Amino acid sequence: MADEPQGDVHRPSALDPEQLGFMCGIEVHQQLATGKLHSRESGELYDITIDTLPDDWPTFERRLRASRGEGGAVDVAARFESKRNRTFVYAQSPNAGLIELDEQPPLALDSDALDITLTVAALLSAKPVSLIQTMRKTVVDGSNTSGFQRTSLIATDGVLETDAGPVGVDVVCLEEDSARKLDTVDGPQGQQVIYNLDRLGLPLIEIATSPDVVSPDHAKTTAMALGRVLRRTRRVRRGLGSIRQDLNVSIGAGDRVEIKGCQDLNWIPTIIRLEMARQLHFYRLANELRADLDLPPLPPHRESDDAETEAQVALAVAEHLPLSLHDVSSLFSSTASGMVADGLSSGSSVMALPLKGLQGRLGTKTSDEDGAQLPRLGRELAGAAKLAGVKGIFHADELPAYGITADEVKAVRTHLKLNDSDAFVLCCAPSWQATLALEAVLDRARTAWHRVPQEVRNVVVKKGAPEDGTTSPMRPLPGRSRMYPETDVPPQALGRDDWTAIAQSLPMSDEARAQRLSSFDISADQSEQLLARELDDVFCSHVEALPDKAWAALLLTHDTQPPQTLANILSLRAEGVLARDHVEGVVQAHLNRVVSTDELRDYCQANDLAPADLGGLEDVIQGIVNERLDFVKERGMGAMGPLMGVVMQAAGGADGKEVSALLRAAIQAVLE
Repeated sequence: MADEPQGDVHRPSALDPEQLGFMCGIEVHQQLATGKLHSRESGELYDITIDTLPDDWPTFERRLRASRGEGGAVDVAARFESKRNRTFVYAQSPNAGLIELDEQPPLALDSDALDITLTVAALLSAKPVSLIQTMRKTVVDGSNTSGFQRTSLIATDGVLETDAGPVGVDVVCLEEDSARKLDTVDGPQGQQVIYNLDRLGLPLIEIATSPDVVSPDHAKTTAMALGRVLRRTRRVRRGLGSIRQDLNVSIGAGDRVEIKGCQDLNWIPTIIRLEMARQLHFYRLANELRADLDLPPLPPHRESDDAETEAQVALAVAEHLPLSLHDVSSLFSSTASGMVADGLSSGSSVMALPLKGLQGRLGTKTSDEDGAQLPRLGRELAGAAKLAGVKGIFHADELPAYGITADEVKAVRTHLKLNDSDAFVLCCAPSWQATLALEAVLDRARTAWHRVPQEVRNVVVKKGAPEDGTTSPMRPLPGRSRMYPETDVPPQALGRDDWTAIAQSLPMSDEARAQRLSSFDISADQSEQLLARELDDVFCSHVEALPDKAWAALLLTHDTQPPQTLANILSLRAEGVLARDHVEGVVQAHLNRVVSTDELRDYCQANDLAPADLGGLEDVIQGIVNERLDFVKERGMGAMGPLMGVVMQAAGGADGKEVSALLRAAIQAVLE
């Protein structure tokens, strides 16, 4: 029998993963640098917000409903979503065609995207499938116009080497990305969610590890190792949002939870530790609540759970906490609460749900030793309610507050006929929505007598970054019925020769890339920057006819510009057509364009950008020095700075480095 879990939830950093039966796996979703997976549309992303949405982008509206899968069951996540009364509006970006609109059958897998995915699978020593079968995976949040996401299993049974030992790779998949949410608008009859279709259909490689991660810190290093493997291909997208990490976390006394929104790898250990503390807290709370009702305690580990016992507990709790909703709007007719008053004035109702025996068990906002919010049932109930679209709830443990007075609390308790040990929850929203929210609250309250529910959770974000590492519920963990075969994309055979070709042409390792750069006359810092910014291939492909250091410097300074244009500019400088000091101006005049050498040469000649004649320059410098002999003799080499400006003004387009060398020589001659 497993030991009783130990540890203080106020000190998540001190929790012992091994003692708690910690298990963790990682899922990485990385955008590939290709066109769209099933439509061949451009993979361009548009810098668009709800406020800058172009008027000429067409929009259309849809609603989704749950349906039974091939096994005859309705996916649990789909069933919940169908109750939320949401309408989805899609803005059609220029790279969204009939396939993205779900008005045309998809094309076969993009060959480049498949090649990249197979390359990653080979780097992970995974075993490719012999037949690639594209599947449909039910998506219930409206982020896919079709109501499903296409995904294809490419390889299985790989391994990732990490500093803490090998981590198994269960699957490598190729799937399509979802649409980007622009806004959510509340209305009296439900919510309207607006999406941009530019991202929909971008190819994603999904890598899911085995639960071999041994600690929160190991999860971070595992995610970093996966990122290095992906970047080794030099064919994945970079930048914010291009890679997403999901964490599958559990402890023995809890259950599997999938955590999304882990964008910053540095936050991963904190997020995991807080989830461990959350699961530990609710295990202990469940046993406290069971003791109150004289119910059998939960075993220390979920593997010891007895299904019959848990079913009996569920029946007892359902009888203990019945669904009993009350409209108590009249009790707040003169309320000083702005939130409640505004809601009532706009046609909302205040609905109440009694929670027998839970007074003092919902909790109030407190923090652990590191400042993160401690887990509490009231916050979980609020999260459940928000999934119905409401902004939040009020519960008995935190009242009076928010303008709700002690007298109003007493009036609610009297109306509901509550004992001192009973709690209640209030929701101010349109009647249909408040009802849905409180039904979700009740469902979550009943689970407090059990282990944490299997669900998808999202990191709480504030101002674009994790608030404190805590999470909130997102949706139930999908079941098996969400997957079914794609009927429009035929299976694709993967032959031995195809795999052999991939395995024999793997991209260079980081060590080999560093060794390659060491043969060039560039600084160590330039070499490190070229590797870190994945510019080493570009550098090597153009460097043959260019000065090494100058080419590295120009490429690193203008890494977003077409490399061919930069190389052509630098070649003109080497030819003596362009002065060093005018290079930056020529780059700025030809931004974001591939410009030929001939066109650039004409531009330089038309604008008189060639270096000054050195013979004439020497005469100019000598004349300026002779005019200022006393100054030069007095200041010595300190005259360099003041005289450089004078010479540069007199010399026009002269190269500053050449001017400096000639001026230095002229001053040294006077001082000898």
